[in-house]
Formats: sequence, C-alpha cells, structure tokens
Amino acid sequence: MIVIDRERLAELRLLTLAAPAIRDAYIAVTDGRANLPPVGYLPLPGRNADCHIKYGYIEGDPIFVVKIASGFYDNPAKGLPSSTGMMVAVSSETGDVVAVLDDKGLLTDLRTGLGGAIATMALWRKDACSIGIVGAGTQARIQIRALASLSDRPLRFTVWGRSMEKANAVLTDLTDLDLSMEAATDLETLCRQSDAIVTTTPSKEPLIRSEWIGPGTHITAMGADAPGKQELETALVARADRLFVDLAEQCLDHGEFSAASRAVVIQEERCVALGAVLSGAAEGRRSDNDITIADLTGIATQDIAIARTVLYELGLLGRSQGTTA
Repeated sequence: MIVIDRERLAELRLLTLAAPAIRDAYIAVTDGRANLPPVGYLPLPGRNADCHIKYGYIEGDPIFVVKIASGFYDNPAKGLPSSTGMMVAVSSETGDVVAVLDDKGLLTDLRTGLGGAIATMALWRKDACSIGIVGAGTQARIQIRALASLSDRPLRFTVWGRSMEKANAVLTDLTDLDLSMEAATDLETLCRQSDAIVTTTPSKEPLIRSEWIGPGTHITAMGADAPGKQELETALVARADRLFVDLAEQCLDHGEFSAASRAVVIQEERCVALGAVLSGAAEGRRSDNDITIADLTGIATQDIAIARTVLYELGLLGRSQGTTA
C-alpha cells in the first residue's frame, strides 16, 4: 500500500493544478454523477473539537475516496494546527486501496480554499476588488492564496482578527504573494468597505450583523460546517437577494443557513446549487445591487477531486482514466 505524506503533498502546486477538478466537483453534484452518502459527524465538546467523515464517488472515476477530517480548535494555543486528517483512495474497479494520503488536513484545507475562491469569483460583482477576510487562522491564509492564484484582477485584502497581533501574523505569512493587504480589528468597518467577504471562523455566535452589509456585497461563508456554528446574523441571511449552497441538505441541516432554516425565515426553494451556477444551468448574481451569500459546508466530491489530482500528478492513475476535469 502506498502512503503519501504531507511533506510530499505540499510540494505539489495544487492551488493551480486542482482548480478545474474542484470546479467540476460542484457541478458533479447537480448533473447526476455524484454519489454522496450523509456526512459522519463526531463532536468532542469537552475538547473544543470535532471530526467529520466524508466519502463518495463520482460516476466514471477510477477511485472513490473516504476522508477523516478533525478540527481541534484549541490547538493553535499549543503551537499546533487546528485541522488534521487523512484520505483513503480506493479503486472503484477492484476495491483495492490505491493510496493513503496522510495529508494531516492539508488537502482538506487546500480544497476548501479553492472551493471558496471559486464560489466567491462566480458570485461577486464584476468590479469587485476589495476583499474582507474574517478570521486569522489557516483557512484565512489559504483563501487569500487561492483567490490570488485564480483571480483575473488585482485584489486588495483586509484581514480581521480578534487581535491585531493575529491579523498581522496572516499578513506576515503571506509576504511572498506581494499583495495589497492590511490588518483590522474593526469588523463593522471591514464589512462596510468590502465588495466581497469570506468568513473562516469556527464561531458559535453571529459575528456579522445585517446592517453592516450594503447592496452589491457578496459573502462566502466557510466556517459553519457543524451543528451550533454560525457566523452571520440570521436577519442577514433572510434579507439576502440570492442564496447559494454546495449541498442544500447539508447547509440547511448544519451549515450557515441552518439557523435561518430552523427559524423558518428561509426555505430550501431559495437555495440555488453552486454547481448549477457554474455549469450555466442556473442564474447566479442578477444585478450589481444583489446581496449574495454562498454557504459552503464542504462536499466529498471536492475530496475526490483533489485526491484524483494528486494521484494523476504522481503517476498513480493514468490520465485516460475517469474524469479529466
């Protein structure tokens, strides 16, 4: 059995290589190719931690993937990363294990960053250039890297952290990108001045108030991926002009939109699948004045997509096999 460690995976240019496959991963959910069983969720409340098990198959692929991903949110105070995990790629023809990707959460972080960037760019205004990043952890850094890698325009980033020290640390870690970036601790000002906002925190109470968000703003909500998490005020979700989801049943059950769904201020009919927008089957933003929100809880097709990309790149799968997106 082949085991590929995090260090080898980190050498690959996955923010560039995996982008087409991650885009196709959203579309596969809407065109009938994806088989996605319910997510396994294990809360560890006494340790401020949780674990997700995601698995699935895209019709025609040479592999299916099972992923274990854990979040231990007190780890940064111990000098450790907050996320860890692994992916197992299994042959869809024989059931043999093709490889264990011992990524310790790296591939989940990268596919999440790419997924967020793809959603943001699909739904922001055509003139959007000022990007607010809410949070100062690993995902905040990767969202910036992914947007910088994929964007066709110069972007200005403002990073909000609960302390200026944490926000400035993000900027320090990204100096290699030569981007326009600043740190902030005033979240209201960041929201009012941003064309698009990406939220990346594990908050269990709303951080962003409805009155802070003006017409034309897009929000990609990444942090609420488990029961009890919420970054946006429910009134903001209710008043948004357009709501988008990676997978409606996940988002309404335990994503950012779940609080609004429980309060019966939104219904599933309002939620448009991001994959349908990316394929052209559904309309995205309708006007420059629309407030748009994308709720991304993470889907197994993204894990399949990035694992497949790795195996192609390392020569462990033939390019003629399966999806080539």
